[in-house]
Order: sequence, then C-alpha cells, then structure tokens
Amino acid sequence: MEYGCGCLVKRARVRLCIAYPTRLCVSRLVWQECAAGDPAAAERRLSVLEGLSLLVLSEQAVAIAKDLVTENILPRKAVEDALHIAAATVHGMDFLLTWNCKHIANPIIQESIAAYLAPKGLFLPFICTPEELLGADNDE
Repeated sequence: MEYGCGCLVKRARVRLCIAYPTRLCVSRLVWQECAAGDPAAAERRLSVLEGLSLLVLSEQAVAIAKDLVTENILPRKAVEDALHIAAATVHGMDFLLTWNCKHIANPIIQESIAAYLAPKGLFLPFICTPEELLGADNDE
C-alpha cells in the first residue's frame, strides 16, 4: 500500500465507520503486512489501522483457508490470501477491502469461494477495492 493510497483507505474507513460503526476490523495478517518494509512507510500504513478491532484467526478460519487451497480454488502460493478471506468470512464481516485483484477481489474466484462456503452455511463478504467502495466519492 503506497502512502497516497492511505488517504483513499482513510476515506473508505470513514464511510464504513458511518455505515457499520461497530464492525470495522483488521486481521493480524493485515497488521503484519502493513508493518513490513521501510519503517517510515510502515508507520504511515499502520496509522490507517489505529483503533480498529483485531480479528482472531480461529481454527475454523485456518481450516477454511487450507480447504480453499487444497480444493484448488486458490493456488498454493495464495495461502495468506485464503486466510484473509476465511477470517473475514468466519467473523461475518460485511465487506473485505483489498487491492489484491488477482486472488481476492476476483469475481471468478469469488464465485467458486461462495459455492464452497454455501453448503457450510457461511457467506462470503462483499469483496472490493477501496475505490469501488467509494464509488462516485472517488471522483476528484
């Protein structure tokens, strides 16, 4: 995530806080990804996450992520992507924001994931980029 994108994420966060004031969360995986790399850039990325609740990676989420990979819904190299999706699903999140359009915000893959989850009584969150969430508000 580049710093310029941080402003976009903050605007998306404000919109979600208004619509879902008690449901804005982040997984430990996201926190770790934001903390990696250049310390100054990491500090800016982490500032966007301040005050968010932390989702626990439960055994159920880990099992679902493993299944998404073993069932070839996601490639083996995308196990962390599977964990993001599984954590948001297990915790009943309404949205999952991402810039990862290869494995996460990919409608074809989402369709396969939703089909895998449905018999388990689980529902895939709405997955989109911050730009998609902001829609017309992003026209500057």
